[in-house]
Amino acid sequence: MTKERSEGRRVSVGMCPCCPPLDRRALLCGLVAGALAGCSDNAQTGRRQLAFVPDGQLATMADQAWAELLSKTPVSSDAALGQRLASVAEPLARASGRKDLTWEFVVFDSPELNAFVLPNGKVAVFRGMMEFARDRAELGAVVGHEVAHILARHPAERVSQQLATQVGVSVAQLVFGGEDGENAELVAGVLGLGATYGVLLPYSRTHELEADRVGVELMRKAGMEPLGAVRFWERMIAHHERQGAPPEALSTHPADARRLAHLKAAVAGLPA
Repeated sequence: MTKERSEGRRVSVGMCPCCPPLDRRALLCGLVAGALAGCSDNAQTGRRQLAFVPDGQLATMADQAWAELLSKTPVSSDAALGQRLASVAEPLARASGRKDLTWEFVVFDSPELNAFVLPNGKVAVFRGMMEFARDRAELGAVVGHEVAHILARHPAERVSQQLATQVGVSVAQLVFGGEDGENAELVAGVLGLGATYGVLLPYSRTHELEADRVGVELMRKAGMEPLGAVRFWERMIAHHERQGAPPEALSTHPADARRLAHLKAAVAGLPA
């Protein structure tokens, strides 16, 4: 064992004899500095975000994904459903102020209780969700939540977190895996689990709570009744109780009771 290795400060990397050994502390500090450089303030969320992936790049990638989805997923032919979605979604899109996006709202012909948004402003609401939402305000809660993800830059933050996690695990393997990499697989496994349950999933839950809050703010701006979001989630929670749900620690979504409490507080805090 070399002196450098026994002191735990330096580790040789690669096969090139002309390359100097990398200093572990410098390597980790460089990773942290790079992450901090990618942080920015978001007025919608009121917090700093690690979001170094450009929105434009994500939107371009999403264009291709959306085209593939439309080619593989049946779109509802029910004109009344499409008109109902448009009547709710268009005011919310205007209230978002994101004129740089070409918003598009589509009903997918599936019984799932689901909806999603892509970074390019394409929003899909499944037929099952359309049927579950009883009125304009409840449907507005669904669509407003999806639009809010874009305003809060959650897609850019999530992709940036995943990229940073991948880099961090690779660097940790390099630094802590031993001179011959004998511990690399173990390090990757442990840190990979830690990143998933300690960073990525909690941030997903944060994203959901933020989208709920920003969504009801959008509803108010669009002239919709924010209390409709509370009604919607009270009924959704009753549905979840019948179906069963995983523990919050293993889910990308917050626990229903906590989510409803945050939502009620957000609605109560809206200007009169």
